[in-house]
Parts: sequence; C-alpha cells; structure tokens
Amino acid sequence: MNVKNMLLSGPAQQKIDSEMAVVQRMLSLEKAQVLELGCGAAQVTRQIAERTGVSAVIAAEVDVIQHNKNLSVSDLPKVTFKTYGAEQIQEEDDSFDIVMMFKSLHHVRGEQMDTALREIHRVLKPRGHAYISEPVYAGSFNDIMRLFHDEEVVRRAAFDGLARAVENGLFEIEEEYFFKNVITMQSWQQYENGILNVSHTNHQLSAEILAEVKARFLDCGSPEGFVFEIPNRVDLLRKSA
Repeated sequence: MNVKNMLLSGPAQQKIDSEMAVVQRMLSLEKAQVLELGCGAAQVTRQIAERTGVSAVIAAEVDVIQHNKNLSVSDLPKVTFKTYGAEQIQEEDDSFDIVMMFKSLHHVRGEQMDTALREIHRVLKPRGHAYISEPVYAGSFNDIMRLFHDEEVVRRAAFDGLARAVENGLFEIEEEYFFKNVITMQSWQQYENGILNVSHTNHQLSAEILAEVKARFLDCGSPEGFVFEIPNRVDLLRKSA
C-alpha cells in the first residue's frame, strides 16, 4: 500500500469519531509501554492513562512552558512527563510497544523529519507500532487558521516523510484511516486563548488579519456554539523486522 498524498481527503463520507475511539479500534494497548511525542497539555495522554490498560506512558513535549505545566499533574501515576523532540528521543533502543503522535508530526522541522522517523523506529520494539494522526489540509477550521498560520507546506512535509520511511523499509503500513473529529467552542475568547495565544507558536497578527480571523470565526456561530468538523488521517505503521 502506498502512503496517500496529504491533499487527498479520503472517502467522501468520513465517520465522525473521537481520537480515543479510533485509537482503541486500531490498537491493543493492554500492558503496553507507550511513548507519546508532542503531548501538549496532556489531554489525550490522560485518556490513554485512564481509559486503557497501558502499563506506562512517557509523555514528551518540546515546549518547555507547557512541559512545566504538565509537571504539576499529580493524578496520573502511569505517566512520566519529559521534554524532548521526536528528532532526539532520549530513550533506549527497543523500549516501546507503541509510539504515538497526535497532530504533532507536522511540527517537526522539515530537515529533521527523516531523523525523527528514524528515532521512532529506533525506540520501538521489534514489530512495534507507530500511530501517527495528522489533520488533513481541508475544512472551515483550517480555512480560518490559514489566514495567519498556513500549514500546507509542513503538513505535506509530514506525509512525505512518512512515505519515505515506508519506501526506505523502516515501517510497513498496517492501516490508513480517515475520520472527522468535532471541536466545539463557545466564544471568540476561547478561540483566541486556545489557538492564537498558544505558548508553542508566537502568532503575530496585524490588526487587519486579526479582524478578518475574528469575523470568519464569528460567521461559524450556531445555537450549539462554534462547531467545526476536522478531517484527519491516521497512519498505523509497524516497525519492519
């Protein structure tokens, strides 16, 4: 199977699903040693630790500000928080059953993409899995974001990197899966705080661009709030023997 081009949005009708439902459908996490790269605020980390039978999770985040916040989490005994990037994983060879990246591979710098995928291969146990979930470059949420942070190039680089890793024999593709998850926001302030003011990216918007972003966001309002369907693609890779 060939890795599809990132601009393909998958089947015309994609299932609305949660990331955790997809994870649990595609993987067995019982007693697994898991490495999550780019854990962010550890929202998915928490679900993995609390809702599955994993043995332990190393949750790594390159953003030092967010990592320091994560260190204050005291109710996840299975989780250890560390700070490093995918291109320099500070773990032993053949250490993990599963490596997971949720919307974070495209944040790896292009010149470091191949190194990052080799590092994932290195730390996986023989025949271990890499679960890579990435947003597809489409949808109304993306259309607003591209006004100030166009990710077409970096998302293409991420999927091209996966294709090279498969072509070079590091991984085999076990499954590719397309789905949509739903993000609901209740106010412009929530979007501003959660998207524009994140600590890992310094978004600097002119007054004109900020006004356009706000207008486009407010146009998406409904009685349920500001509801966005986000198309995603998951590549489930198995480490080649």
